[in-house]
Amino acid sequence: MEKEWYVVHTYSGYEGRVKASLEERVKTLGLEERVGTILIPSEEVTEIKEGKKRTSTKKFFPGYIIAELVLDPEIHQLVTGTPKVTGFLGAGDMPAPLPLQEVKRLLKQLDEGVAPSADLARFDKSENVRIVDGPFLGFNGVVDEVNADQEKLKVLVSIFGRSTPVELSYLQVEKV
Repeated sequence: MEKEWYVVHTYSGYEGRVKASLEERVKTLGLEERVGTILIPSEEVTEIKEGKKRTSTKKFFPGYIIAELVLDPEIHQLVTGTPKVTGFLGAGDMPAPLPLQEVKRLLKQLDEGVAPSADLARFDKSENVRIVDGPFLGFNGVVDEVNADQEKLKVLVSIFGRSTPVELSYLQVEKV
């Protein structure tokens, strides 16, 4: 039988522990030929908090892992018997595998790795934005200039009724 991809529902926040536990149980029982890759779909995200640039991991689907399996009754029992697993996504005792097209799209997203901040938000001139970090936190403005190379914007902010240009990084603003 050929391995197919399935979505496994876990307790939220326990995805890493479930993956490690499942991999250990597979190795101990010698089932490597029927259990392939186990993934926690996530990406590295860069954000600014309190003026400091931080990189964190953001899960695409909190509470779920993706596993490549030959789903026979023994593997089904192995997965559902793993601590912090609530079952497979889908109805019935034998859930349907993920469509191959969806798996390819998901794997492509994972292969791209860290998404550069420029890709997270592309800004255009005259676009409305909200400032989410820095001394102008909470202000709204309009993009006046875009410097894509440096990932900076010149935003016109209305302060005391006057339009004031403020230079900000992409990470300091969000689209309204």
